[in-house]
Amino acid sequence: MQPVISIRDLKKHYRDCKALDGVSFDVPPGVVFALLGENGAGKTTLIKTLTGFVRPDGGSATVLGKDSSKYSLEIRRKIGYVSDAPALYDWMRPDEIGWFTAAFYPEGFLQRYHELIAHFEVPGGRKIRQLSKGQRAKVALALAIAHEPELLILDEPTSGLDPVVRRQFLESMVDRAATGRTVLLSSHQISEVERVADWIAILHEGKLRILQPLSELKESVADVTVTLADAMVEIPLPSGEVLSQSRSGRQLHMMVRDFTDEDAAAIRAAAGVVSIDRRHPSLEDIFVACTHGTPPAAEPSVNHARQVV
Repeated sequence: MQPVISIRDLKKHYRDCKALDGVSFDVPPGVVFALLGENGAGKTTLIKTLTGFVRPDGGSATVLGKDSSKYSLEIRRKIGYVSDAPALYDWMRPDEIGWFTAAFYPEGFLQRYHELIAHFEVPGGRKIRQLSKGQRAKVALALAIAHEPELLILDEPTSGLDPVVRRQFLESMVDRAATGRTVLLSSHQISEVERVADWIAILHEGKLRILQPLSELKESVADVTVTLADAMVEIPLPSGEVLSQSRSGRQLHMMVRDFTDEDAAAIRAAAGVVSIDRRHPSLEDIFVACTHGTPPAAEPSVNHARQVV
């Protein structure tokens, strides 16, 4: 199937940094695709490029089969978008802003919008300025999905919201993916992402570090702890990608992709190794390893990313 989003060697440089440095990946239809990264990793620049608000310095980005640099208006008509601070006319009431927005979309938008507002239990007769942050977020979500877009982009949508509202947002993402539509989610709430995401992409300093289905990612990464007889003992590096490595006294801690039984046997057989323990890490553990971990000195720069359509 044709990807909903297709990015090839995307680059965007500002005067003092490389916001995007050769990023490439595809987003398949009918999934919740999570984009993770610390502040300054390039997530917002990537979303602005997809929506046509930023022109890349190199590479290409297509959304729903359209080049984002040439067809930005057409793309924005077809997608839904919710940010962490949605811009709404706060002097309007929710029913008024729905009527106003309906003029930009096909017939049926307003009816669907009213259904969503009722479902989200938003009071339609109060000014938007009088609504809570969670209620305003629900209005923004209703406006973004009332025209049933094929792609919904959420940029930190649950930031600062209470648990009940966050749950409603998460449920809406899963519901949309279940109907064959796609959600691109950028979020710092890693525990929430782990509950709903099908695919994970991790950006770090403008580069793509991880791209993989969440279930496969958690199975392929091992959190390995090696206990040594002496702190100065050296062991053979695993054959897989070492995302991070650190020492604490007589313990060596590694986060490794594709850690095999043969790797474990080789380490266990090394002189000075007392024991080896491995477990499957959480998504947060993997994220920290990719963005704050230190790779081994023998491999100072590892930026491999699996790209699967």
